Amino acid sequence: MSKIVDLTHHVTRGDRGIDYEDSSLLSRDGWNARTWHLYSHSNTHMDAPKHFIEDGDTIDNTSLDVCMGPAWLIDLGSVEARQLHTVADLGDYADKIQKGDRVILKTGWERHFGTDTFRDGLPRISRELAAWFVKKGIILVGVEPPSVADVNDIAEVTEIHRILLGANITIVESLKNLHLIEQDRIEFIALPLKLRDGDGSPVRALAKI
Repeated sequence: MSKIVDLTHHVTRGDRGIDYEDSSLLSRDGWNARTWHLYSHSNTHMDAPKHFIEDGDTIDNTSLDVCMGPAWLIDLGSVEARQLHTVADLGDYADKIQKGDRVILKTGWERHFGTDTFRDGLPRISRELAAWFVKKGIILVGVEPPSVADVNDIAEVTEIHRILLGANITIVESLKNLHLIEQDRIEFIALPLKLRDGDGSPVRALAKI
């Protein structure tokens, strides 16, 4: 029997870009209902090409065949703040990754969630690795930090996203609980909201192991 591991951070009021208003209350109106305000790249989320490419495809057009399927879960070991991931860091997996693969990078960075370090000190995908992913023809990359690049460096964050998204590589960021998985092959699922013309969306991400 397969086991499901939830890879998703809670959508929590007060986290970056997340808020809500009570529109109805059980005690007052007979039912509870809230109006949520969600930044499209809050907590565990998916980027569409539209995020950094003017005429890029939108989140509602992201293929579900990309969002669901087998993935390599690659343990990069203990990483340092602001470390750049390179092809060499993939080790033997560099020879295993093939066209059409999904790649999830395990770094343990989720341990910093809720701190300034989580966002400001995040390890990043290097230009070399991003270009290599494009050359290999992968279809999805997932990471634990809130971005694949330095969010405080507009040049870097733009370049890395444009390399990946420009090749229609779907990006999933802010994954959690990867430390609970020991195997290197998983069934990965991350489903975005069907937001018309959206540049990204929160997702419910999980692994079947």
